[in-house]
Amino acid sequence: MFIDAQFWPFLVAITLLSISPGVDTLLVIRNTARGGVRDGVLTSLAICCGLFVHAAVSALGISLILLQSAWAFQLLKLAGAAYLVWLGVQGLLAARRGQGLPVAGVSGERRPVPMWRPLREGLLSNVLNPKTVVFYMAFLPQFIAPGDPALAKSLFLAGVHFVIANLWQIGVAVMVGSAGRLLGSRLFSRALNGVTGVVLIAFGIKLALERPPA
Repeated sequence: MFIDAQFWPFLVAITLLSISPGVDTLLVIRNTARGGVRDGVLTSLAICCGLFVHAAVSALGISLILLQSAWAFQLLKLAGAAYLVWLGVQGLLAARRGQGLPVAGVSGERRPVPMWRPLREGLLSNVLNPKTVVFYMAFLPQFIAPGDPALAKSLFLAGVHFVIANLWQIGVAVMVGSAGRLLGSRLFSRALNGVTGVVLIAFGIKLALERPPA
């Protein structure tokens, strides 16, 4: 029921968005530099737990829109497609700037902190970020058909996002020590942002041009 034709485009889009350098990745890198891989893993898990909060809030909004009109729902989907294009343009601009991830100096002296601290920092940084709420409200409706249960489908998609984002962020935490030179290189950053930007723009245009099912 949940793994339908709309699931695979979601999987591609959310994977690209997860690996694009952003606030979450930077927080994982910072906490890994401070307390080691354990802190990076805990930070990632806490960040991704916040996704379920945003998915629930988004689903309530989607449900209200569905109750109002299919036209309003389609308008929200078009807004989400435009947001994907905007994210893609930002990725291309970041590729042009060519700044690597700030991993320099992560092998320096580390200060152990209590386990609750990276958990608190990761969760609050995600839950209290209004941009994540806006993102979910604009993004998820593209992959939820009018006949789908909005809350259950949103939580399922958030679960997929949880797994993919954790795979990337925990991978970053592990690689910061062993492959920091790659993550910090301008070439790597340009390639990652460039590919992500192009694919997201194409994906957003495709979604905008798709006709709703009869």
